[in-house]
Amino acid sequence: MSTVTPVSTSTSRKKVTTLTFRQKKERGEPITMLTAYDYPTAMAMDRAGIDSILVGDSLAMVVLGYENTLPVTMEEMLHHARAVARGAKSALLVGDMPFMSYQVSAEEALRNAGRFLQQGGMDAVKLEGGRERADAVRAIVGAGIPVMGHIGLTPQSVHQLGGFRAQGKTASAAKRLLEDAKILEGAGAFSLVLESVPARLAEVISKQISIPTIGIGAGVGCDGQVLVTHDLLGLFDRFTPKFVKQYANFHAEMNKAFTEYVDDVETKRFPAVEHTVEMRDEEWNAFQEEIK
Repeated sequence: MSTVTPVSTSTSRKKVTTLTFRQKKERGEPITMLTAYDYPTAMAMDRAGIDSILVGDSLAMVVLGYENTLPVTMEEMLHHARAVARGAKSALLVGDMPFMSYQVSAEEALRNAGRFLQQGGMDAVKLEGGRERADAVRAIVGAGIPVMGHIGLTPQSVHQLGGFRAQGKTASAAKRLLEDAKILEGAGAFSLVLESVPARLAEVISKQISIPTIGIGAGVGCDGQVLVTHDLLGLFDRFTPKFVKQYANFHAEMNKAFTEYVDDVETKRFPAVEHTVEMRDEEWNAFQEEIK
């Protein structure tokens, strides 16, 4: 039986900020982060005491059913960001900038990042890429918008990478990732996601930069961890990455519940008397007199 006591309500917590991230790194306290795309999930996470919620472009796959993250649009991302912002009041909220919302120019990147704060209720944005994104990061940070970087396996570059493949596994690739981390730190990023890179490399990067690292498939040496919530809950059954720890199997539970519902309706076990609204006999008798 679990002995973990959940946080009773999100209003009992102070708002998590980018400063909180840096302070947790300095104290050696792990940072917790998960994805959310809707109001009830965000509220539950906030009450559980999560440090940060990422409105991830992973919603393209786990919510909208696309094959990868590339098709999701700014409008779709903002729609889900607003829902999350209504549900979570204490966690640091990060909006994931979708494909082609920041790659064309630093000016367009800044404009779209601003929309995440102004229209989406987010506290910060995340974008993928290393040195090639330094100008965009500088422009966004220069306007007062916190930026989380993301290097290693960058899903928006899935075609360029040749699939969802781990990165930084050769000496030269590892050196480039370390350089990219330092470049993003220098450009003003407040933290950095490291995805699918060797644990030893992630630990070295985490020690060599002053900003917090958030790992996903990058080992325990990062300053924090993030997972896609649908993977954690077993809600997405198309595939489960190797680095995911599945804490529940909600897809199987949903299937069981839906199957039982179909059977109950077809056999007329549902709705039963306890699920039914009734009239008093005198009202029913009066009604029957009315329709004679």
